Amino acid sequence: MNLKDFLKDKLLTIILLLFGILTIEIFLTIYPIGTFIKIYIPVVIVVMYLISIIKEYVTKRNFYKKIESTIESLEQKYLITELIKTPSFVEGKLLKNILTEINKSMIENVNRYKYITQDYKEYIELWIHEIKMPIATSKMIIENNKNNITKSIDEELDKVENYIEQVLYYARSSTVEKDYYIKKYKLKDIVSESIKKNKNLLIQEKANINLHDLDEYVNTDSKWLIFILNQIIQNSIKYRKKDKKLEIEIYSKKGKEKIKLYIKDKGIGIKKEEIKKIFEKGFTGSNGRNSNQKSTGIGLYLCKKLCKKLGIEIEAKSEEKEGTETKITIPQNSYINP
Repeated sequence: MNLKDFLKDKLLTIILLLFGILTIEIFLTIYPIGTFIKIYIPVVIVVMYLISIIKEYVTKRNFYKKIESTIESLEQKYLITELIKTPSFVEGKLLKNILTEINKSMIENVNRYKYITQDYKEYIELWIHEIKMPIATSKMIIENNKNNITKSIDEELDKVENYIEQVLYYARSSTVEKDYYIKKYKLKDIVSESIKKNKNLLIQEKANINLHDLDEYVNTDSKWLIFILNQIIQNSIKYRKKDKKLEIEIYSKKGKEKIKLYIKDKGIGIKKEEIKKIFEKGFTGSNGRNSNQKSTGIGLYLCKKLCKKLGIEIEAKSEEKEGTETKITIPQNSYINP
C-alpha cells in the first residue's frame, strides 16, 4: 500500500470534508463571529482529520507490508493465516477471517483428495501384486512347454512385468522414505541382479556385457537401485543399433566420499538438443517417436525422481549415432531426502 493509492481511496471523503468546511464557513459569515473562530474551526477539523487518516494509513501500511514480507519468506504460503496477527482495524479483521476460512476450506479439500488418492494407490498396489500371480503361472507353463511361440510369449510377458514394475514404483515414488532399507551392498551384486532381470532380452540380442571395477561397497536400498539400473539397461536394449551387436559396459570409479557408477552403450544415441529433457516426465524425443517400440517417457523420469529421494545423482551424456553414457553418483553415506 502506498500513500498515493490510499489518498485516491479517500478522495470522496476528502471532497465531502472540504464541502462541509465550506458550508460551515458560509453559515459563519451570517453571524457576527470573530475571524479567529472562523479560522480556528476549519483548521481544527482538518488537523483532526489529518491525524486520523495518517494513523489509519500507518496502521494499514504496516499490516499489509507485514503480510507481503511474510508471504515472500514462506515456502508454504498457505500458512500465512497462522503467522499474521489480528489487526485493530475492521477491514484487516475481515481479511484475516476470510483468509482463515479459505485456508480451512482448502485444507479440507486437500485432505479429501488425499484420502481418495491414497485409496486409489492402495488399490493399484493390490492389483499389481494380484496380477503378478497369473504372470508367474504363465511363465511356469512356458518353461514346461518350450517352443518358438512360447518363447515369444515369454518375451512379451517380460515387457508386461517391466511395465507393471514401473506402475508399482511410480505409485510408491512419492513415499520412498516409507519403503526403503539402507544397507551396505557390494555394487557388483546389485549390477548382476539387474543384468539377471534382463537376461532374456540380453540373450536374445546376443549382447556383449562388459562388467569391471565393481568391487566397491555402497550404502543404498538395493531394490530401488536395481529398478533404476533396469530402466537404463532396458533403454540401451530398446535404442540399440539394429545392424550391430548390442554392447553395454558397466563399471565404477571411487571418488572422495562417493562412488560413481557408469553405464555405457554403443546405441543410436540422443540428439544434443534433447539430452537435457530425457529425465522430464513424458518426454519421448525423436528416438521414442521413431522407434518401433512405443516409449512412455516414464522410465527415466522415475529414475530421476527416485535418485533424488535416495540422495543419488543421475546424469547422462550422449552423442547421436555413437551411444549414451549414464552416470549414477552414490554418496558413501547415502541418505534419504524427506
